[in-house]
Amino acid sequence: MVSFGATRVLCAASIDDGVPEWRTGAGAGWVTGEYAMLPRSTHRRTGRERSGARGRTQEIQRLIGRALRASIDLRALGVRTITLDCDVLVADGGTRTAAITGAAVALHDACTRLLDAGLIDAHPVRELVAAVSVGMVDGEHRLDLDYREDVSADVDMNLVSLESGRMVEVQGTGEKTSFSDEDLTAMLRLGRVGLTELFAAQRHALGI
Repeated sequence: MVSFGATRVLCAASIDDGVPEWRTGAGAGWVTGEYAMLPRSTHRRTGRERSGARGRTQEIQRLIGRALRASIDLRALGVRTITLDCDVLVADGGTRTAAITGAAVALHDACTRLLDAGLIDAHPVRELVAAVSVGMVDGEHRLDLDYREDVSADVDMNLVSLESGRMVEVQGTGEKTSFSDEDLTAMLRLGRVGLTELFAAQRHALGI
């Protein structure tokens, strides 16, 4: 369970032998993410996606998968698939960043179990990955926007980073206004503060 303020996301890792058909013969494993919001995770009921994932959900799932694959040696994983299910129990902003941060812990834990069982020779997670939101609200740079800040933000940005400091993804949009190079630099610096705290929390949770 990962919590960003009032946001709560349950992240679970499942390991299966084999890889998707299009990965057959690559001599490496695969890591993918699934994301869903429970109907009452928001302030009003969200309908279940029974007929297939909506566009937003698909985008977040792809983001989770990209982020996690950036942190792992797929060849060291062997020919197996790890699926990270990220289910949002309470949504108060930053659900995708919380999902990535929590899923990274679940992924590391799953790989540790494979290693302890003697199924792989080395830990495939090369480094941790985490994500956080930053933005501008009423001209002020803010970290980890909650729902009220997010819906009123002038600028909204999500940062995904490896623990080494290398960025995996930066998603930034001027929702109500444009932003300057100085604003971008300030938000990146603020995001780094949050990411440092998240990496420490991940390590604490994993006991490493």
